[in-house]
Amino acid sequence: MKSAGPRPDIPVFVVVPPRVLLLDVAGPMEVLRKANLEQDDVRFVIDFIGPSSSTGSSIGLDVTGIKPLPARLPDGALVVLSGSTEQPLGRTGDRKRDHGLEDEIVAWLKHAIRPGIRLATICSGALLAARAGLLDGYECTTHHATIAALRRLAPAAEVRENRIYVEDGERLSSAGIAAGIDLMLHVVAQEAGHGPALAVARFLVVYLRRGGADPQLSPWLEGRNHIHPAIHRAQDAIAADPARDWSLQALARIAAASPRNLSRLFNEHAGMSVTDYVNRIRIALARELVMGSKLQMEQVAARAGFASTRQFRRAWNRLHGAPPAALRGRVRRDEGALGSGRMPGAG
Repeated sequence: MKSAGPRPDIPVFVVVPPRVLLLDVAGPMEVLRKANLEQDDVRFVIDFIGPSSSTGSSIGLDVTGIKPLPARLPDGALVVLSGSTEQPLGRTGDRKRDHGLEDEIVAWLKHAIRPGIRLATICSGALLAARAGLLDGYECTTHHATIAALRRLAPAAEVRENRIYVEDGERLSSAGIAAGIDLMLHVVAQEAGHGPALAVARFLVVYLRRGGADPQLSPWLEGRNHIHPAIHRAQDAIAADPARDWSLQALARIAAASPRNLSRLFNEHAGMSVTDYVNRIRIALARELVMGSKLQMEQVAARAGFASTRQFRRAWNRLHGAPPAALRGRVRRDEGALGSGRMPGAG
């Protein structure tokens, strides 16, 4: 239902740092662009600002038309502080100049952000906010690769790791890159309602909007931050057929290691036992079946490789706070909300 009269404006100022990680800007702003087309309750008015009128980006493409950092922000503004990369594609840049521009952003943030102004950091943008002292006393997060740096720069903040996004009062922060889309969908849901947010998510081919407490890292990638070839061979086999009855002996043959040595290597390099790894992959498969199918829980358990529903639920409860039926219910509610609204257009 479209509302009568003009839409209230929400001013959005996107701070573009040197070596900007382009997806940190393009993803969240595409959410707001599409949100403006999906509803008439609010309008997001976007300005791109920064210490320089142009800058290089993470993919080597120059970003131009950047407005100067304003002396004062309007009440009710949302400031989006995007991240940057250390290694842009095909260029090195002037790091001394870049550091000076980052200092300008930090100095501007210190006087521009006041009560009534929301600050949303995307990826490593949280580090600039931390340098400005704007995260002290707040819960926040950042990309998993910069969690340690954020803790160093903001020792008075409550840094949450492995979180998609965190909202604490007028401070919002996300893990960045694709997670910046999740954060901005959350903002759209707050300002315009869940229906428009779900329509935007569907347009962007985001299968299901992730909540702030959802993990940053896929369970399919967990335990694979190593280079040991024997363990990778075993992990590849498990991922290819999680429901198979994987014995330690069978995996040892694939890995070309003794069962005892494979067990030791898993604990040392993957950070978990072989059994724990198999169960995590099976639960990841089960989660996809719960969300994307109408299978009964007994069928889900069997397809994921569990001997019984009881065993499946026991393994599930070790990794998830809510039962599988609750997750399925949330998916169905989201789908119902989307189905009751206007279908998104072609852009």
